[in-house]
Amino acid sequence: MAGEGPSAIGRVALVWDDRVAGYDLGQGHPLAPVRVELTVDLIRRSGLLGLGVDEVLPARLDEAAVLRLHRPDFVDTVKRLSADPTARADPAFGLGPGDTPAFPGMHGASVLVCSATVEAARQVWEGKADHAFNPAGGLHHAMPERAAGFCVYNDPAVAIDWLLEHGAERVCYVDVDVHHGDGVEVMFADDPRVLTISLHESGQYLFPGTGHVEDIGGEGAEGSAANLPLAPGTTGTVWREAFDAVVEPLVRAFAPDVLVTQLGCDAHATDPLAHLALTVDDMADIYARLHRLAHETAQGRWVATGGGGYQLVQVVPVAWTLAFAEMTGRRLPFEIPMEWREVAVERTGVTPPTGFTEDPVRVSEAMHEQAVTAARGSIEALRRLVLPRHGVR
Repeated sequence: MAGEGPSAIGRVALVWDDRVAGYDLGQGHPLAPVRVELTVDLIRRSGLLGLGVDEVLPARLDEAAVLRLHRPDFVDTVKRLSADPTARADPAFGLGPGDTPAFPGMHGASVLVCSATVEAARQVWEGKADHAFNPAGGLHHAMPERAAGFCVYNDPAVAIDWLLEHGAERVCYVDVDVHHGDGVEVMFADDPRVLTISLHESGQYLFPGTGHVEDIGGEGAEGSAANLPLAPGTTGTVWREAFDAVVEPLVRAFAPDVLVTQLGCDAHATDPLAHLALTVDDMADIYARLHRLAHETAQGRWVATGGGGYQLVQVVPVAWTLAFAEMTGRRLPFEIPMEWREVAVERTGVTPPTGFTEDPVRVSEAMHEQAVTAARGSIEALRRLVLPRHGVR
C-alpha cells in the first residue's frame, strides 16, 4: 500500500487546472477527460492534500517552448484545425478521422497540458517541491511533425527540454505505459544527456509497433534509449523482474539530476486496449520503486505525468491516486470514499471499486511461460546492448 516507501522530504505538488478537461477528443473516445477529473477528485477526497501537499496552477507557457520541439508547419495546422476542426489538412500531420481527431480549441488545450508538465518540472527543479504530478500529462506519442496515438503535443518531451534549458545536465525518463514511449525517444534519441527507458507490450502485438530492444539511441548517443518489450499476459511478477534487472541498475548508473516518469496504467489486466496482466497493487509496487530511485539517484527530484489508461473509473483514478499517495508518503484509507463512488456513478454510470487493492491476476500456464521467455529475452538483450555502455556489468 502506498505510504510505506521513502517519505517525501518536503512539499509535493499536484499540478491541475480545470480547463485541462478541454483536451477532449470527442464523445466515445477512449482518452476521455473524465478519467483525469475523477483522479483529481479522488486525490482530494482521500485526504492527501494539505500540510505541504498542494494543488498548483500551471503558469502560462511561452509558445516558443512548444515550437522548439514541434515543427512550425505542424503547429500552424493544429492552430488552424482548432478554429475549424472540419477543415482539410494534410493526413501526414496525423489529425483527422482515427486515433487523434481534431477538436475545437485543440491548440490551447494541448499547450495547457504542456504548461502543466513544465510547471511540474519547474516546481521540482527550482526546489519548490520534491515531487510533482500532472495527471493530465503523458502524451508521449506526439512527434515533432505530427500527432499520433491520441497525443497532439508531447508534454513530457517539452518538460525535459525545459529542464535541459534551465541547467539540468542529465535527465532520465522512465515510461511504464503499456505502449512504447516512442515520441519522447525520437525527440532525444541523439542527445546523450537524456536516457529514455520504456517498458511496454511488444510492438509485435500493439501500437505503435516500435520499441525494439535493438533501438538503443542515435548515432553518437548509443545507449541513450533502453526498450523492454513484453509479451501479452505479462503479470506483475514478471514485469517487476524486468524492472529490477534492467531499469534499476541503469538509472543508478546514469545518476540523473531529475527523474521524469510517464505512469500510464493501461498495463492493467482489464484495460480494453492492451493485453498485459498487472493489477493496481502491482502498479503501487512500481510507483514505490520509482519513488525510491528518485531519492537514491536524483536527490528526490521526481516529475510524474499520467498517460494511458482506458478503464476510466475502475482503474485510472485508483492507480494514479496510489501514485500520488506514494509521492506524499501518506497512507490511503482502506476503502475508497463513498462520496467519490457516488460521483463516479453519477458521471459515468460505471460502478467503481470499493477499495484500493485487488486480487492477483491468473493467466494460463502457456501464456505465463511465453511472457517469462519474452521478458528474459529482453533483459538479456539489454544486458548486452545497453547496460555495458553505462558501466553496468
